[in-house]
Amino acid sequence: MSSELEIGTKVTVTVPGSSANLGPGFDTLGLALAIFDTVEVEVIAAGLEIEVYGEGEDDLPRDGSHLVVKAIRSGLNAAGAEAPGLRVVCTNAIPQSRGLGSSAAAAVAGVVAANALAGAPLTTDQIVQLSSAFEGHPDNAAASVLGSAVVSWTTTPVDGSQPGYRAVSIPVDRRIKATALVPDFHASTVAVRRVLPSHVTHTDARFNVSRTAVMTVALQNHPELLWEGTRDRLHQPYRADVLPVTAEWVNRLRNRGYAAYLSGAGPTVMVLSTDSVDEKILDDARAAGLRVHELDVAGPVQVEIG
Repeated sequence: MSSELEIGTKVTVTVPGSSANLGPGFDTLGLALAIFDTVEVEVIAAGLEIEVYGEGEDDLPRDGSHLVVKAIRSGLNAAGAEAPGLRVVCTNAIPQSRGLGSSAAAAVAGVVAANALAGAPLTTDQIVQLSSAFEGHPDNAAASVLGSAVVSWTTTPVDGSQPGYRAVSIPVDRRIKATALVPDFHASTVAVRRVLPSHVTHTDARFNVSRTAVMTVALQNHPELLWEGTRDRLHQPYRADVLPVTAEWVNRLRNRGYAAYLSGAGPTVMVLSTDSVDEKILDDARAAGLRVHELDVAGPVQVEIG
């Protein structure tokens, strides 16, 4: 039996964006980024009130289909709690549908808010599981929950029950910074996944296994290996035709020695480096209509009660 939350109970969640894949680690590697969405949730007497400010304020729904609201309800159900009504205020800085983990951040914010409202009965592993289920893979969501970099994986039980989403955090060398070049168009994860082949060669699979291993070392204490660690043959070559602007900038940056890659399903271009990207390159990117975000690696999601 669910317990009803007290009217007036309020929490504020600050959740980081993220970059997934990091080149070779398809649906496996993720990195939390210091660009944040803030979600305030208050229990009210009845109904649903939603306000959205910043990124997505002209497009996101104001009803129960809003992802944050769906995640709150999922989290409350898992925590054995009910709210008679909800007021949700979202202040978004993470660009929507650009490969910076906006959907995962929304799911994490909702689940974490619900858990805090209910008195925090859920474990971190349960929060990763619930928030990852909205996307079907845990790399972005786990990064937003745990912070730093994550290695994540999915298990499929033989009894056909819900997949299990798991992740562990790994430390990131303090010298590493991220620079995001964000185009002015959206990318659909579903559409960009359609261009991927159903089979790959053993040679390409072996290549990505090795580079994923290199990347985990590069992130922790060998940033001189970031360029090699971000090489990929499993997804970026196939996505180049449908994301030509992104492919052009990834190639341009890599040819200059920068560890650039397609962030998630794109279209954002991400660079990981210990030195700042040359200002002339960033000026050229801005002139081409790309937004530039110079970001630190972020810590885990934060929650404030009251």
